[in-house]
Amino acid sequence: MSTADEPNVRIGDVSHSTFAVGSHAHAESHHGTAPARDEATEELLRAVRELREDLRRVRADEHTAALDEELARTEDEIGRTGEAGPSRRERLRALLGDSQALLGVLASAGTVARMLGLS
Repeated sequence: MSTADEPNVRIGDVSHSTFAVGSHAHAESHHGTAPARDEATEELLRAVRELREDLRRVRADEHTAALDEELARTEDEIGRTGEAGPSRRERLRALLGDSQALLGVLASAGTVARMLGLS
């Protein structure tokens, strides 16, 4: 068989494309915009981002690291699926419950700010 007898395939620009080759190939596309989010999820996402920013201002330990990691996962899940599922919310509740001292520090800063007329 000469090269002239072989099939000729040309693939141009494949950016933003999905394709599969072969008899049992399967292609799945996940391109496009993020799923729609309701107002409660948007509010949760804003709060998650704000708490992650606040965590950068306190001394890190294993609890704050675990909380930040779960917050990052929550932010990612909302971005991918449009919501934070029940199990994700439960893990966040548990981590926040374990971080009462941290929450006290952040809440006390808010109290001081209010007392100083900053908010």
